[in-house]
Order: sequence, then C-alpha cells, then structure tokens
Amino acid sequence: MNVVTPAEPLKAKDFATDQEVRWCPGCGDYAILKAVQRTLAEIGASRENTVFVSGIGCAARFPYYIETYGFHTIHGRAPAFASGIKLTNPDLDVWIATGDGDALSIGGNHMLHVLRRNIDVQILMFNNEIYGLTKGQYSPTSRKGTRSPSTPQGSLEAPVKAAAFALGSGARFVARGIDTQQKQLVEVFKRAHDHKGASFVEIFQNCIVYNDGVYSNFTEKTVAADHQILVEHGKPLVFGKDNDKGLRVKPGSFELEVVTVDSDAADSDILIHDETNLGLAMMLAHMEPPTMPVPIGVLYCNPEASYEQSVDDQIEQLKKDKPAGSLNELLRGGYTWTVS
Repeated sequence: MNVVTPAEPLKAKDFATDQEVRWCPGCGDYAILKAVQRTLAEIGASRENTVFVSGIGCAARFPYYIETYGFHTIHGRAPAFASGIKLTNPDLDVWIATGDGDALSIGGNHMLHVLRRNIDVQILMFNNEIYGLTKGQYSPTSRKGTRSPSTPQGSLEAPVKAAAFALGSGARFVARGIDTQQKQLVEVFKRAHDHKGASFVEIFQNCIVYNDGVYSNFTEKTVAADHQILVEHGKPLVFGKDNDKGLRVKPGSFELEVVTVDSDAADSDILIHDETNLGLAMMLAHMEPPTMPVPIGVLYCNPEASYEQSVDDQIEQLKKDKPAGSLNELLRGGYTWTVS
C-alpha cells in the first residue's frame, strides 16, 4: 500500500529564484519582494498554482524573482494578460505587479476594466511617483511642480490619486501599504489574497535614485505617528504618538477633519472605520499631508461575485435552459444566409 507523504510547507526562501535581483541598491522594491515571498509562505501558496504577471518598468521584473509561473508582458497590458489567464484557468492564483506609470498611464484603460469587471486577481501597484526605469521622467502620480527630465520647469498636471482611481473604477477591495513597513504590508497582502474579486493595493515605494524621500513627510520614524493613520475595520480612526488625534465629519459638511481627542471632540464624535462604506473610503483616499494624515491599511472591502464566477454561473444556467443539441443544429441555427 502506497502512503502519500504530505508536502513540506514552503518557506519564504522557497519562493526566491536563482536570478540575480537587479534593482538599484536601497530600492524599495527589495522590501516589497520580501513581503510578497513571506505572504506566499504564510498563505500556504503552491508554486505550481501561482502566477505573477507584469508589464514594463522596475516593478515588472517581479516574475523573474518569484519561484512560480510568471509572464513579463507589454507596457500597461498586464491586467489584460492576467484576465485571460484567470478566465482560462480560474483555479490559478494570479497576481499583477505594476508601477504607477505602467498601471495608470498607458495601462490606465486596462486597469479600469479589470477592476470594474471584478476579476479575481491581486494587483500590487508600486507607487514611487516617477518613471524609474526610463531615468526619472514624471509619472501620472507625480505632484505638481515635480522637476524631471520631461518637466524641467516643473509638472503642471494634477496627479492621479491611485486609491481614488481604483474606487472610482468600481474596485471592491482597495488598500495601502508602505514598502518598509513589513509586518503591516504582509497583512495587507494576505487580506488582498483572501478577497474574492479584484484586489488593488497601492504601495508607497521609495525610488532612491530619481525620487528619493518623496514620502519622507509621513514615512520617517520621527513623523510617522503624527502623519499616518492605520485604518482597521470597527476601530476608531485615531492616530498620533499618544492616540490623541482623531478624525470626525466636519459639522455642517461632508468633509473629514482632524480633532484632538477629549478636547475638540468627544469620543463619540470620532469616526469608527467601516471598510464597507464607499463614501468613507473615498474621503480617506483623498486625504493628504500636511493637513491630514495618510491612511494605511484596508480602505475598502465590500465583496461581490467575481467576474469569472459570474461567467461560470451564466454558462451553467444556459446549459439548464438550453440542453445541448447536435452540431448540425448549432451550425444551422440562428441567423443564416445563402451566398449565390
């Protein structure tokens, strides 16, 4: 009698390839790579059932560094490839690794549709507010005034707010993380994986060469407590070194404001985070320093049936409503015409 020996659980190092990791020393992508490898180990992922898909850019090297299946595709089109992979084989666990330029410029249209269709893929968008691979041009998320080789006098464009874009596109799961905050980043990735449908995670990532320190005003340890707010479902929206600051709805408006707990506002005025509230998620996505803290964590999670599940349900219903006939009936049914 043959005895099946259970496979040994994979560790983070088992998801590392033999390829030389080629990012600039100090790049935030290294931290994201480690967080993803840890996540795969902790969720019990199998290498043969996992696929990473990327477009073009620094983030697009991800498939080379993850010991799973992978596709390094074309600029901005990773969501289209990932959609085809998931619909062809819904049992596969599909991840997209993309940057702010790849996802929101040439790939903006594809990103919108994978989100609104709610295809069950995890989208990791590395946002460093710059085009790093092509040597530092401004990107769709670059702030007004950004000086770069393509905007030597400063960018004149209003930046895309990635999380707000995802929410506006119909995403059912939107979250944020920071490259250097490993523990929190892994938890966000695990939540994204658990969500059935399109999961969008914006990762604030530092480009040490072309945009170093762009997020230092809220990521540096000396200021993080007062300029970040970790949002957790069912918990008060408070922050600060002593949790002495909170968010409430500004009286007489539909805006959020920062108040001092037990001073400017009673405890009952402080908002409780509800990740199923789209309106609250959109307000959080629009908050920016220095007047408001930057929300980190799951901004929105409100699942509904994924696209591929809906496709399967539709096919099964059609089979019940219209039992299979002969091939001849199929060929000669519907609209036909005669060529004379």
